[in-house]
Amino acid sequence: MSVLPDPGASRAVLVGTSRYQHLEQLPAVSNNLKALAELLCGPLSLHLSPQHASVVENAETASAVMDAVRQAAHDATDTLIVYFAGHGLVDGQDELGLALPHTQAGRIETVLPYDWLRRVLLEESRAERHVVILDCCYSGRALGRMNAAPGLADQAAVEGSFLLAAAAETRTALAPVGDTHTAFTGALLDTLRLGIPGGPALLDLGAVYRHLRRTLEARGHPVPQARDRNSGAQVALGRNRADLPASPVTAIADVPAPSRPWPDPRSICTVTGYFTSLAAVREVSGLTQQAVIQRSEGRISSASTVGRLVNASALPTTFATTSAYLSACGLTDEQVLLWQDVWQRLRSEQAATAEPQDSAAPPSITSGPGKGKRRRPFSVFRRGGTH
Repeated sequence: MSVLPDPGASRAVLVGTSRYQHLEQLPAVSNNLKALAELLCGPLSLHLSPQHASVVENAETASAVMDAVRQAAHDATDTLIVYFAGHGLVDGQDELGLALPHTQAGRIETVLPYDWLRRVLLEESRAERHVVILDCCYSGRALGRMNAAPGLADQAAVEGSFLLAAAAETRTALAPVGDTHTAFTGALLDTLRLGIPGGPALLDLGAVYRHLRRTLEARGHPVPQARDRNSGAQVALGRNRADLPASPVTAIADVPAPSRPWPDPRSICTVTGYFTSLAAVREVSGLTQQAVIQRSEGRISSASTVGRLVNASALPTTFATTSAYLSACGLTDEQVLLWQDVWQRLRSEQAATAEPQDSAAPPSITSGPGKGKRRRPFSVFRRGGTH
């Protein structure tokens, strides 16, 4: 079953190198980073908080990248997304290296070994799921060419993850001169912004990969590679915009409520995720705020009430208005009860963390996330996949 990550418990680290001292320049990478960060933080995707989507561009040292990935691996308990765009190099041992501004071909000490990033995911990450997206080449080529090789996805695979990698063939340009984005990332951005006509309600990585494969192949570009470990393909990067109503309506369409792609409250683990999913309910319903008010039969008095409900930062002390809102949007009584269970659980967790401390002891200062989810066992795969 596809699931949208809880934005409050998920993190993204977007790494890219667009300026090089010894390799060809890739100016489109800078645009990739900006556009992908905005998308992941916006309503078309995961609603991540901007501080939860770190951008590391043209890092002067490998440690600058590693520090950002390690921090995100510590903070994320739901989903961790790691993206890299830029040149890639392969050493004599067929190990993948990610090129930094000072990287030189043949100088292994000047690259960031991908294995360093993978080991953080294997050994240090508290996230339940990992998404790795690699839009990179193996060697410096003429401006506008970013090349990958058949072993990229196998080499980068991590258990409990979904790896999405750029194409293997070297004959087709993947960073066309003058284009705003690299070809692979540009197609990914279009997919998340526009959706997949006739596709699933949630743009899970499996559906995104299949769509990208068809799209890039039709354009004459190399097709991407993908690896799925422990159902990583079911992680969604957003709702399918092509599957949602084109504009809000004043009456709900003639579709049985249980069959609508409602947000699943059982996947919510933070207050941020609660309100993000709550706002998505009306979006999925296709109703205007005024229609919700009318359908609430007097239990919701104004559009401002709806606005305050879905944009709040603290849980309401009662569930009555939320119940009226959910019912007016078209949820069944059973579905509303699931939401009430989540509301009660989150309130209980908040109450537990807010318990008064011993007055004899000074107040403590804590940082970082709450208790993380239990991680799945990991193993490393190297060869044997298809592209």
